[in-house]
Amino acid sequence: GSCQAANAEPCVPARMLLSTVRSPGRVGRPHLRLLAARTRGMLTFDRLPEEVVMVRDMARQFAETELYPIAGDVDAQHAYPTKAVAQLADLGLMGIMVPEAYGGADMSSLAYAVALEEVSRGCASTGVVMSANNSLYCAPVLKYGTEEQKVEFLTPYAKGEKVGCFGLSEPGNGSDAGAASTTAVEDGPDHFFLNGTKAWITNAHEASCAVVFATTDKSMKHKGISAFIVPTDSPGFSLGAKEDKLGIRGSSTANLILDNVRVPRSQLLGKPGEGFKIAMTTLDGGRIGIAAQAIGIAQAALDVATKYATERKAFGAPISSLYAIQHKLSMMACSIEAARLLNWRAAVMKDAGEDFTKEAAMAKLMGSEAATMCAHQCIQVLGGMGYVSDMPAERFYRDARITEIYEGTSEVQHLVIAGKLLKEAAKVDIPMPAAPKKKH
Repeated sequence: GSCQAANAEPCVPARMLLSTVRSPGRVGRPHLRLLAARTRGMLTFDRLPEEVVMVRDMARQFAETELYPIAGDVDAQHAYPTKAVAQLADLGLMGIMVPEAYGGADMSSLAYAVALEEVSRGCASTGVVMSANNSLYCAPVLKYGTEEQKVEFLTPYAKGEKVGCFGLSEPGNGSDAGAASTTAVEDGPDHFFLNGTKAWITNAHEASCAVVFATTDKSMKHKGISAFIVPTDSPGFSLGAKEDKLGIRGSSTANLILDNVRVPRSQLLGKPGEGFKIAMTTLDGGRIGIAAQAIGIAQAALDVATKYATERKAFGAPISSLYAIQHKLSMMACSIEAARLLNWRAAVMKDAGEDFTKEAAMAKLMGSEAATMCAHQCIQVLGGMGYVSDMPAERFYRDARITEIYEGTSEVQHLVIAGKLLKEAAKVDIPMPAAPKKKH
């Protein structure tokens, strides 16, 4: 089984954890027993729900016993963490938000965010595999798929028997997702021919299926994009070479190449022309996942910096006694806690069925920038030791950098946040403080 350390109890799968905290007769998603007070859109947290704490502890134990020992080798060898992904499946973490009827653990977005942070703290490569399968593949199939599609194209992926991927970006567009050049041309009433190339696709070489976005009506621009479920063993479907990346080297990233791939109409995801909406709503949820990954990397950097600072001596005392080091550790801790709470807030809003687009963008923005800053400062605390591969600080630095780029760059997050903010401001009459009265 998973998590078998010399002095550790076996990890309990998420499904079993959930059954221990749900009262008899309760059905559906677990009730979020999170005490929250609302004041003009603000949330204050008292504590995590019991089931979320249990999932966090399970994921933390798994990370410390199974991922810590392999993370360096996964990175150095550019090796897909096959065993670790299988263990995640055993623990119910590859489809954590999917209902049990379709092979998932039927837990909340908050549980997902907390668990993914712990996994990414142990190994960022393993974290992004988990994130892409949950957020980018399972989520849209669950939300927009037909019953038949869910049975065939969701259940094995939620169970972790197979891995999926998400084909949106192209060589000619990244942030401009509405400019898709991949086309889907009808072939009679029951099929489409897909042609084009998708770029920077996480899990490309391991995925058995992809959600692919293609233009069905160019005259409609972004409203003419549709989404398709495409098995990667379809005739005409091929993969580009694995990218040689700066970080998260254990996950494969490559092009998806579609050359007259014939797809049945039954594999159209959602309605024709809904592709752009499907992509944007999927990325909203995905940003909670990437924020969690980034926060996990940041926490790992703080852990290493703190331990090193308490053990390394200079000028006759541990360097943790120096103000300069304490300032760095303080800044790291504050940025992590701020990003973590933003992400929990976005997850709780998602679970409540509220519009969480702005909050997810905030969490992703702050989480990714915290990861880069904390990894940078970790290297500074370690000095020369931070620059060599004997210590994990330089890996954190390389892994963190991508979190500011994929699933929406930091620049795009600012656009999303400001756009939502201005729309909200237009709906209310914002009071302005009175100017001081002038004395005559």
